[in-house]
Amino acid sequence: MELAHSLLLNEEALAQITEAKRPVFIFEWLRFLDKVLVAANKTDVKEKQKKLVEQLTGLISSSPGPPTRKLLAKNLAALYSIGDTFTVFQTLDKCNDIIKSKDDTSAYLPTKLTAVACVGAFYEKMGRMLGSSFPETVNNLLKSLKSAESQGRSEILMSLQKVLSGLGCAAASCHRDIYKNARSLLTDRAMAVRCAVAKCLLELQNEAVFMWTAELENVATLCFKSLENSNYGVRVAVSKLLGTVMATALIPKQAAVMRQNVKRATLEEVLELMATGFLRGGSGFLKSGGEMLKVGGSVNREVRVGVTQAYVVFVTTLGGQWLERNFATFLSHVLDLVSHPRATQTHVEAVYSRRCVSFILRATVGSLLGEKAQIAAAKDICQAIATQMKAVEAVVNDANTENKSGAADVSASQHVMVCALQELGSLVQSLNATASPLIQEPSIGLLETVTSVLLHPSMAARLAAAWCLRCVAVALPFQLTPFLDRCAERLNNLKTSPEAVSGYSFAMAALLGGVHQCPLGIPHAKGKMVVSIAEDLLRTAAQNSRLSLQRTQAGWLLLGALMTLGPSVVRYHLPKMLLLWRNVFPRSLKELEAEKARGDSFTWQVTLEGRAGALCAMRSFVAHCPELLTEDVIRKLMTPIECAMTMMSHIPSVIKAHGAHLKASAAMVRLRLYDILALLPPKTYEGSFNALLRELVAEFTLTDNSANTTTSLLRSLCHYDDSVLLGSWLQETDHKSIEDQMLDHFAECVKQAKGVRQQAVQLNIFTAVLSALKGLAENKSTLGPEEVRKSALTLVMGALDNPNPILRCAAGEALGRMAQVVGEATFIARMAQYSFDKLKSARDVVSRTGHSLALGCLHRYVGGIGSGQHLKTSVSILLALAQDGTSPEVQTWSLHSLALIVDSSGPMYRGYVEPTLSLVLTLLLTVPPSHTEVHQCLGRCLGAIITTVGPELQGNGATVSTIRSSCLVGCAITQDHSDSLVQAAAISCLQQLHMFAPRHVNLSSLVPSLCVHLCSSHLLLRRAAVACLRQLAQREAAEVCEYAMRPTAETLLPHETGLEGVLFGMLDRETDRKLCSDIHDTLGHMLSSLAVEKLSHWLRLCKDVLAASSDAEKKDEMDDDTMFTTLGEEDKSKPSVAPRWATRVFAADCLCRIIMLCENANKVHFDLALARSAKLRNPKNDLLVLHLSDLIRMAFMAATDHSNQLRMAGLQALEDIIKKFAAVPEPEFPGHVILEQYQANVGAALRPAFSQDTPSDITAKACQVCSTWIGSGVVSDLNDLRRVHNLLVSSLDKVQTGKGSSSQLYRESATTMEKLAVLKAWAEVIDELPPDSLITLVQPELPTLSRLWLAALKDYALLTLPAEFASQLPPDGGAFYTPETIDTARLHYRNSWAPILHAVALWLNGTGFNASETTEDAPAGISNPQNRATSIMLNPAPATPPSTKSLQEINKDRMHLILGNIVIQFLCSPRPEEPVEHVMSCLEALHTLLNSTCARTHIAEDQLLGVELLSVLHRLLLTCNPPSVQLLVTGVVQQIIRAAQDHFQEKRNTLNEEDAKEKDTSTTVGEGGESGGLVPGKSLVFAAMELLMFILVRHMPHLSTKMSDSPSHLCSRTQLPEESARLVAATISILSDLPTLCSPAGCMTILPTILFLIIQVLKDTAVKTVGNQVPLPVTATLQGLKNIVTLPMAVNEEIQKQWTNIIRSTLASILDYSQPEASKPILDEVSMLTAIALFLWSASTEIIGVQSLQNGCMNRFKAALNSPDPWVQAKCYQLLLSVFQHTNRALAIPYIHSLAPMVVEKLKSVEKNRPNNKTELLAVQEGIKVLETLVALGEEQNRVHLLALLVPTLISYLLNENAFPSAPVVSKELHEFALQDLTRIGPLYPHAFKTVMGAAPELKTRLETAVRASQASKAKAAARQPPPTVHSTPTIKLKTSFF
Repeated sequence: MELAHSLLLNEEALAQITEAKRPVFIFEWLRFLDKVLVAANKTDVKEKQKKLVEQLTGLISSSPGPPTRKLLAKNLAALYSIGDTFTVFQTLDKCNDIIKSKDDTSAYLPTKLTAVACVGAFYEKMGRMLGSSFPETVNNLLKSLKSAESQGRSEILMSLQKVLSGLGCAAASCHRDIYKNARSLLTDRAMAVRCAVAKCLLELQNEAVFMWTAELENVATLCFKSLENSNYGVRVAVSKLLGTVMATALIPKQAAVMRQNVKRATLEEVLELMATGFLRGGSGFLKSGGEMLKVGGSVNREVRVGVTQAYVVFVTTLGGQWLERNFATFLSHVLDLVSHPRATQTHVEAVYSRRCVSFILRATVGSLLGEKAQIAAAKDICQAIATQMKAVEAVVNDANTENKSGAADVSASQHVMVCALQELGSLVQSLNATASPLIQEPSIGLLETVTSVLLHPSMAARLAAAWCLRCVAVALPFQLTPFLDRCAERLNNLKTSPEAVSGYSFAMAALLGGVHQCPLGIPHAKGKMVVSIAEDLLRTAAQNSRLSLQRTQAGWLLLGALMTLGPSVVRYHLPKMLLLWRNVFPRSLKELEAEKARGDSFTWQVTLEGRAGALCAMRSFVAHCPELLTEDVIRKLMTPIECAMTMMSHIPSVIKAHGAHLKASAAMVRLRLYDILALLPPKTYEGSFNALLRELVAEFTLTDNSANTTTSLLRSLCHYDDSVLLGSWLQETDHKSIEDQMLDHFAECVKQAKGVRQQAVQLNIFTAVLSALKGLAENKSTLGPEEVRKSALTLVMGALDNPNPILRCAAGEALGRMAQVVGEATFIARMAQYSFDKLKSARDVVSRTGHSLALGCLHRYVGGIGSGQHLKTSVSILLALAQDGTSPEVQTWSLHSLALIVDSSGPMYRGYVEPTLSLVLTLLLTVPPSHTEVHQCLGRCLGAIITTVGPELQGNGATVSTIRSSCLVGCAITQDHSDSLVQAAAISCLQQLHMFAPRHVNLSSLVPSLCVHLCSSHLLLRRAAVACLRQLAQREAAEVCEYAMRPTAETLLPHETGLEGVLFGMLDRETDRKLCSDIHDTLGHMLSSLAVEKLSHWLRLCKDVLAASSDAEKKDEMDDDTMFTTLGEEDKSKPSVAPRWATRVFAADCLCRIIMLCENANKVHFDLALARSAKLRNPKNDLLVLHLSDLIRMAFMAATDHSNQLRMAGLQALEDIIKKFAAVPEPEFPGHVILEQYQANVGAALRPAFSQDTPSDITAKACQVCSTWIGSGVVSDLNDLRRVHNLLVSSLDKVQTGKGSSSQLYRESATTMEKLAVLKAWAEVIDELPPDSLITLVQPELPTLSRLWLAALKDYALLTLPAEFASQLPPDGGAFYTPETIDTARLHYRNSWAPILHAVALWLNGTGFNASETTEDAPAGISNPQNRATSIMLNPAPATPPSTKSLQEINKDRMHLILGNIVIQFLCSPRPEEPVEHVMSCLEALHTLLNSTCARTHIAEDQLLGVELLSVLHRLLLTCNPPSVQLLVTGVVQQIIRAAQDHFQEKRNTLNEEDAKEKDTSTTVGEGGESGGLVPGKSLVFAAMELLMFILVRHMPHLSTKMSDSPSHLCSRTQLPEESARLVAATISILSDLPTLCSPAGCMTILPTILFLIIQVLKDTAVKTVGNQVPLPVTATLQGLKNIVTLPMAVNEEIQKQWTNIIRSTLASILDYSQPEASKPILDEVSMLTAIALFLWSASTEIIGVQSLQNGCMNRFKAALNSPDPWVQAKCYQLLLSVFQHTNRALAIPYIHSLAPMVVEKLKSVEKNRPNNKTELLAVQEGIKVLETLVALGEEQNRVHLLALLVPTLISYLLNENAFPSAPVVSKELHEFALQDLTRIGPLYPHAFKTVMGAAPELKTRLETAVRASQASKAKAAARQPPPTVHSTPTIKLKTSFF
């Protein structure tokens, strides 16, 4: 293929390849040329032009196929338009000669067609440059048009179209000729020709004025005729022609009008013409109106559908504004169509006509008008309905019922009503909440109008009105409850009118059915109301025979609708329902028999309708309340159902007796019965199978049915294989005998029935068989014995040769299913062989298609493995059949089967890929494009092959490259096809290719072509294009957007918004769910990849969409002149519809996503100062914070819109903005934040959400935003905060109006949601605000709030009780929920309890424990009438009046509620979906509570409560483990332990006071008592240790022996991450507090463990760090050791021995650990030394004065003194100092003796080795301090000796005066230090000092010199500058003071 990529055709390469591959090679070269010519250099092209023209014209006569000729023509034309044009006429003549040629053989045809295509392409490209030659060309084409066959005719017409478009008005002289010749072909046999004529005439009417003036009627007639027997393609083309001509006739094209003075048609004339087509079809025009009314044959359905499409084209061409202005006229015209007797001759025809008219209205009003204009249109429709209804009422009230025409008017009016009401309903539904003006303006009277139709005499109109009311209620949910009430009231008042009973019950049923679409629901009481109305209707049905039927139907209809409200409502009425159902049917067989003999035809009709209704209500119950279907309920339901089954067999005799008019009612009963049986599990009615099957078989085989009724399900079963119609009764495998008789019976019926009836019976039977087989396959059952198989096979094989294609299709499907069910290789082989033989011998189309499909289905259902051995034969046969050019039908079926086989064989097909591909390409290049089905199947095969080869397509091997390029060529051909389905297949092929081999799909050409399809009129194409874009955008969003913006020949997207803008625009026009969801995804992918880089662009996009609601008004004011110039021009100038509400909601969501993306991308987006500097550095830097005003404006626009969904999205955006920007400072005003300037906007955005009529969910969301705003701390000024604060205060009043207020519109749980949201918002405000502002803002409300909060918590506690306690819940609900809505209420409580709990904890901690309930009930000073209501809500226990409880009892209750019912309950098992914030809130609340003494006492007094809390916290840690939660847990544990400590301390104190005489009692206070045993589950200490150990092991796994024994574990000392370090430190400090809770004996039980853990942690965390920081855990362990060693228990004699052992072991362990080891990270000796020193300071000499321990300690100190690290030395000196100074001399002396000499040595050596840095200097200074201390400690007689050590050492540090100036800084500092010290020591011990100095004169000299030098330099300095401040010597402080 690469050889084909050259400017000139590579003729050598072409000659070398095989004949078969040449067409592909040539096509590939032409494709390359097509791309390269546009981009090539003109001079290059001109150089090679001669050769190129030769090569291209040479190809004309090589019989090229359709795609090749199209490209060839395109390239030749392009070549001439780029290069020189002098030989163009020669080429043109050559083509004309070919066209004139007399050769009519089929071999020469392709050459002729290519010449024709070239002529068209030349004129299209060069137009007037070829002007002079065109008359000859046109004549030539028209001449050959007469004699051409169909392919030629369409090609010539397409060329003529191109000639016309190229020449424009220059071709005027030929217009009439072309028109005359072309118009007769509009009724051509070949559909492709009709399409071509329509397109040609469409081009012609642009310039040929006569078409839409003089010839207008004829054009219309021609179009109508052409629509007869047309296919879809023709209808699209012809309707486009008709609609455009009509539109042009009404408002002509500007240019054409200028040239000729034209008489314009009026709107009436144009519409009248169209109407004749709709009403009379192509049967010609009858001018007089009288004859119009004569009833002739009905209009051909294709014509009516075509004209319907033409109406839509007509209006679309004129545009939305035209429609807006002329809507009333257009509406009345369209509605007249459907009221015309000719449109409604039979019921079926009326239904079709109504469908057509509804389509016209939906396609125009629904998509062309913006929201404002749609509201205006809805008003017009209302008026139309009102006028109609007036006329109807006049007729109905007219006493003279003989008035025949009146009755006709009434029946015609029903169709008008249905269409108008359907459109009105659809409009309101699509407008959603934006439709509120329609309801609120009384002048429109929409509701009155629609409700009036509920009394229309026709049932269809009443139903339509009910549906329309439902649409209004779903769009505006606040109307739902009032509507229901109004209907109920009218139903009550008009009980005696049959129409009223029927109409109002329809409306109520429709409204109830709409409730599930309204999230806020309806009040629970409405269910009771409906039940009582329905009961009343059923009860009174028998009282008045005129109303019996209507009342019965209405009663059951209402009950059926009630079931859709779901189990929560139905549960209450179920017993009553079961009773009603039982009573409708006879109780026993005897009653059933007796009933047959009674009654007349009317009572039977009522009875049957009643039973059908009852079954229908049952079906609704089973479908909507599956939760209530217990075994018991099913058993009760089965009684009436079984009775109905038995009754079915009696009905034929009843019909015989009372007349055939009962048939319809009887059929209804059967239908409802089958309906409910299909939903119930078949097991439940196993006993009735025989009877049931008899009935079902009779249905299919039309035993009792004279009409040839067929099922419509077969088509859906053939492919999508999904019906449960009968699957239910064959799921049981025990009933093979029944299946057996059934299949035989079917075959018999088929034989007996003749002709059409036979077809009908077969259709039904196949549907049944297919369903049955499908059911068997899905249940993995088998088909039973041999004879069943036989009869099934005979039935199926017979149908494979049936002339009806749908039956053949079904037979193939059934065969595949059978193979799947039987699953035996021999059976499959037999079937395959049978089809092979048939296909080899048969010549007729029918059997070849049937059997080829059979092969495909076999493979499809048995899969590649099961049918592998037949693969080769199947493929070879199908490949052969696919080449049968004589029959496109055979090609289609065989290719379809081939695609099935490729799909199902998977990798097994790999060996056949090459031959299949080459066949596919050959066919693509040769099959005429008019055989679209063949091309569609070729596209499917191509897709299947691509999937089979799969990822292998990325490879570079020769074969793979060939396969890949073949696939790409195939895609290119199908992409260029004219049929939309083929193009869609091409797109999905390319999508597959892009998935497997992304590098090889050229996005630069694919993306623009997809963009073209976005505007296609075919839904399938738009779907495919968007699906493909979605996949591309996922990987390469930036490239996709870039290629979409590049201007190409075919498309130009609007430049400023690009592809994104186009997609946003599509969201307003498209209604297809899948398509819209793909557009959302595509925009989502683009947003994720591009929004941060192109921030302004995306924000502008969102802003334009959101601002639409405010801009829409401006667009409407266009004056009339511009109106006429713009229409008729191209589509692009049409103002598009303003974005609709759903698109605006999506834009608001995008806004939130953009904020989130920026947050993840870079924090600079949220820092104004940084952002500004970044913008200065590079103006291209685009940062979110710079767009803050836009963000706020967008959120504001959305939050204050009409649409509720948009308001929610806007509030959400606002909340996100506040959260993300609250802390961003304003650089110009320090101390302020940037959001402060927007407080007015925030207040204004929130205010509307608190108005009285706002739905609860929006108010709830707004409360959330309020609390976020107040808590964000943006506004600190209280007066500014009041704006938002007042909104919350006002909503608090709402909360206090107890339950059951009268004005309720929504379900009770909506009120629950709103009230809890308010309480939650207040709670969050309290949780967030700083205390000072709290007092002013919240203090006044606190008494009320705290009471409501406690009530809410009480509710929550009750609602979280397990199901088995349901009976204990209060019967009338809680403070904020009603018992009926308990399930939905739970969710709202679950969302809000956590912040409320925290707030209550804060309140209790602050003041609450001192406030009793009595004072809360009536806060003094606030006379608030609502308080009375709230005091009732707290429902105190009825026995005790509220005032009797003491404060202590009240607090106890509160603590029980909070701790037991809420905290412990929740922390026990938080649901996985609970947000971690709830866990945090709960723990914070607990922590806050335990800050107060009251709570602490409560928990300490009840030790088991503490234990329970600890074990619950332990469980929590097992499931929920973010470090933040663990930290909070340790905080709570600490509080619990502290509470216990205080409690024990009190106990001990009281005991000590009582028993001052007897000392021993205190030993038993605390856990462990005298024995020391701790009981798990009762011991607080044990529980605490368990939990703390868990945390420790989580962060330091090797502490657990289990872990450290495992071979994979390596104990290592590492530095813990910061959070872990904090946690470990916290746990250690709690652990060291635990002994205080124990008795001395208990202490001995736990100390070994605690000390072991402490030392392990010390050892593992004491790691040297940079900068010698002491890690947190180390500090904690040291503090813990100190606490333990100094425990008061130590003095207790009983445990003295144990205590000594423990302490000694501990110290020994530390000494052991602090042995330096080579392999591990460097141990921090300082921490270890500190630990050792701790023991020396705190423990008594007896315990640690043991020789071995002493030696160990000394060795550690010696090691440290010898440490190379000066820091260690310095710390060592400090610690030694503290040891030497120990008050217990006995302990200190051994250390002094051992270590002092070493200190002196170290210090002496400094003279030779002076310090080099600050740390070394520090070590020397600390050492000197130790010596000084020793001097001070020594007795007077030894002082001289000691000074003799110190003074010389110090003097040796002095520098001599010569060396001083040049010495380093540190050295100088040492000199200064020594000098100061000496000058200080001298005066302290004058006598000894003199003695020492006297003994060594050289020392004296050095000292004096130094002093003199120092004084001299001070004098100098003093002369120069003021005296310097004295720096004190640096010292090191330990992080924590242990002394």
